[in-house]
Amino acid sequence: MTGLRSIVVATLALWLAACATLSPAQRDQAATVAAQARAATTVDCAAADACAQPSPLRRLAGEAFAASTPEAPRHYALILDHGPDALLARINLIRSATTTIDLQTYIFDEDDAGRLVIDELLAAARRGVRVRLLLDQLAALEKIETLAALAGAHANLEVRVYNPVLGRARISYPQYALAAACCWRRLNQRMHTKLLLIDGAVGITGGRNYQDDYYDWDATYNFRDRDVLVAGPVAREMDADFVRFWEDARSVPAERLNDVGRELLARGVPALPPARFQRPERAERMRTDAADSGLVEQRLVTPALPVGAVGYISDTPAKHEGGAEGNAHASHSLRRLIESAQHEVMLQTPYLVLSKPAQDMFRTLRARTDPPRVIVSTNSLAATDAFIAYALSYKYKRRYLREFGFNIYEFKPFPADAPIDVATTGATLPPLIGVPGDDPGTTPTGTASDGAPAVADAIRDAPVSRARATRPRRDFGSVRRPRTNYRDPLSREHAALRFGSRGANEPVPLKRAGVRIGLHAKSMVIDGRIGVVGTHNFDPRGDDYNTESAVVIEDAAFAQALAASIRRDIAPANAWVIARRDRPPVLSGLNYSLGKAFETLPVFDFWPVRYATSYEFVPGPACPQPVPPDAPGFRACYRPVGDFPEVDLGLKSLTTRIFTAFGAGLAPIL
Repeated sequence: MTGLRSIVVATLALWLAACATLSPAQRDQAATVAAQARAATTVDCAAADACAQPSPLRRLAGEAFAASTPEAPRHYALILDHGPDALLARINLIRSATTTIDLQTYIFDEDDAGRLVIDELLAAARRGVRVRLLLDQLAALEKIETLAALAGAHANLEVRVYNPVLGRARISYPQYALAAACCWRRLNQRMHTKLLLIDGAVGITGGRNYQDDYYDWDATYNFRDRDVLVAGPVAREMDADFVRFWEDARSVPAERLNDVGRELLARGVPALPPARFQRPERAERMRTDAADSGLVEQRLVTPALPVGAVGYISDTPAKHEGGAEGNAHASHSLRRLIESAQHEVMLQTPYLVLSKPAQDMFRTLRARTDPPRVIVSTNSLAATDAFIAYALSYKYKRRYLREFGFNIYEFKPFPADAPIDVATTGATLPPLIGVPGDDPGTTPTGTASDGAPAVADAIRDAPVSRARATRPRRDFGSVRRPRTNYRDPLSREHAALRFGSRGANEPVPLKRAGVRIGLHAKSMVIDGRIGVVGTHNFDPRGDDYNTESAVVIEDAAFAQALAASIRRDIAPANAWVIARRDRPPVLSGLNYSLGKAFETLPVFDFWPVRYATSYEFVPGPACPQPVPPDAPGFRACYRPVGDFPEVDLGLKSLTTRIFTAFGAGLAPIL
């Protein structure tokens, strides 16, 4: 009884601490502390253009506006596939700002990439540019001291936090669980919208947050992601959308939150400490590159495509007022685009978990007399950062293939030809015990077909998990290291996993060491004529909880460039194909019927033989090119490689099966 009483007392104390709030007078006092610190700042530049750095990227906006009329708007669009290029574009544009910078994001970490952007935003504010930084609460800046420092850093810099449950900027793991108990729906209503807008003229949106692994800067796991840069009149719509979020009551100034306010009242506005980069030479090189107009012209401006009208679709904060159904503008718009397809839909999503409206739509599409081909690019279990989402995708493979007619390609963890710059990750591989000819400590290098270092060259065939250059983690092979966490569970996009153990926040162990790559791009191509790049994962969370946004461009050249990018991701070097497994020699009909029956159950889906499995392309004289999984000659050109290729079968494989059996109830929040 004493033990139970202690647990109750501790839980109550934690609850009271989490819910402790500042009084209105204390909030006003904290806001005054920050305002007085901002008022004491000065502007370093007296020039009308705020001493902006000339930028060929910013110049694209001027050319687009000059060529536009109200009836015929003109734009430039640039697909940002490479992580370092996406960061280079951001830094270059921030330096080019003359009046305003608006940045809206879900995750903003304090690692090298995040801190580099913070420094650039502060520099812009000091030279006279108004900077507004809007962060979702669940993955805002890690340290309260950083938020307190930014709250009073400069008169031209404002920081707001969206939808802060418990009135705090940051919540700990236990506080997250408490918030789930008291405020489940509000806790899940997140701002997943991502936007960087410069002078209301050029914007970037897409899948990337502000964290090392979105820019090929993580030594162990990076995202293959995609953004789109658009310059021209559509930026005005982006500006209006940002203002709607910024002025919404859910967007709270950082200094008025309980934890930040208490810091300000206790110690005043702290100085932001100098950046301590893990790899300072890499940050310095990015700074130098961002000042090189010739380099920016070559890498970013030359590939930009002139296009006509550009659409920007976005959910507003109204989605979080009551039910989301009537305000899920992004979801409705994307479904209408898919419904308009006549020949082909290419869909790329990291998490293949479909909402009920999306499932109904694809069934209807499949029922047409001449249905369009639906090509889906998504993650394998070996590549994903969200194995619970994969478990449900695994559960419904039969439905996706047989009822919806999907051609599914699952991204490999070590793609041989992907737009990933392994050299920038700083990864080193450990010495492999008992492997003849191994050179300990070698840094992976190589060149892919586009000139980037090849991911495949950063792999070593050995029965070990991938290496951790700076944060060693559990090893499942012959090399042992202390266990650390893959990532803080509150600094990730897949919110449902935050309820799991900290182990649930790590990718599954693999059979080989290397820099692992996981798909994170959210894109779509309709009939080779409409291209879409945005933040929506085409999942239930995007429909019901998150605010989402996307750029829609009806232009054949742009759509074909985007389609080529996705086709690269589904090429045999980079992806496995999902297809029906060979029928058993006896009782195949019974096996199918029982598997289908178990699939419909919300729990107890223990049927051991799934409808589909993974296949690898085997080129040869009779198979010079890959073919779709529904082609007559598919089985002659592909060999099955199992349900979970590359995965070191163990506990995570077991838990994947468990979530396949019991996890259907989690689908609405995935």
